[in-house]
Amino acid sequence: MKLQRMNRRALTLGALAVSGALALTACGSDDTGNGGDSTSSATAAAGNIKCDDAKGQLLADGSSAQKNAIDLWVKQFTQACGVQINYKGGGSGAGITAFTQGTVAFAGSDSALKPEEVEASKKICSGGQGIDLPMVGGPVAVGYNVPGVDNLVLDAKTLAEIFDSKITNWNDAAIKKLNPEAELPDLKIQAFHRSDESGTTDNFTKYLAAAAPDDWKYEPGKAWQAKGGQSAAQSSGVAQQVKQTSGAISYMELSYAKDGIKAASIDTGAGEPVAATVENATKAIAAAKVVGTGTDLALELDYATKAEGAYPITLVTYEIVCDKGNKAETLPATKAFLNYIASEDGQKVLADNDYAPMPDEIITKVRETISNLS
Repeated sequence: MKLQRMNRRALTLGALAVSGALALTACGSDDTGNGGDSTSSATAAAGNIKCDDAKGQLLADGSSAQKNAIDLWVKQFTQACGVQINYKGGGSGAGITAFTQGTVAFAGSDSALKPEEVEASKKICSGGQGIDLPMVGGPVAVGYNVPGVDNLVLDAKTLAEIFDSKITNWNDAAIKKLNPEAELPDLKIQAFHRSDESGTTDNFTKYLAAAAPDDWKYEPGKAWQAKGGQSAAQSSGVAQQVKQTSGAISYMELSYAKDGIKAASIDTGAGEPVAATVENATKAIAAAKVVGTGTDLALELDYATKAEGAYPITLVTYEIVCDKGNKAETLPATKAFLNYIASEDGQKVLADNDYAPMPDEIITKVRETISNLS
């Protein structure tokens, strides 16, 4: 498909040489850890960015799942246009709150706006409302730290019982059944969930509710509902806990599952367990349906998919912006930045950094919508 061709064309964009001052918060723990021919790639890509009338600085907040991608985009855009962008990455809940309070130019969320959030946005989008623009895709990895276990298979039922504190040891019979060849230790499971309101939590719990409805009785949402377990803030926080805790398991965007964290494959009922990869997430996202109305492009994902090679725990991060009534002083920079990240060059950044670009038919609609923001 076209998206796969896009993936193959993806540029390697690593630690980029950047000139000029750049205000970024909370980026220390979110180092992408990628290397490569950074300077030449950055110069080439930056040369293709259209700055238009962009100037000044932008404040933004939201999804920590996309923060590694945003950091790369910001480096490119700032180099080309000189606009400072401060993306806090405080989680989807914090981003939507900041957006509906009018304190940010745009927000990132791994869940589409709810009706009451759309209603609240009308107060700050003069004559318009907040809309969802799908921009970043990727698998939600089930990251684990179990000594001696390099390959692990889990399914929805087992995950539901682990995160509901019903399976508490790594050598439990249910885990053994899924992993007959593994040397599972007699080790306590340390399950971590997000302490902040998170779109990653929303997508993970939607998967559990859809794929294991008899075992996950909690309402899906950004706030964690199940009892027990331990918590940490943002994707970087749960990843750090898994990295340093023997026996730990959590859910995080794939780019955080590194440096000693391994990602489990998921038994979906397909012929083979499905690994958490960009390509397998792409297969799931390509089957998503646009369910938003008007210029809103919210998607509906099939979390209970049994399609071969389709990774079921997949999220789409939306950039949330006013369709009309954006602030005059930030609109040019907001449009220029969104135009860049939705462009072919912007989407190419994603695949080499453990994210999935949006399918052609979806990103084409996103580009059209951005051009009409006012």
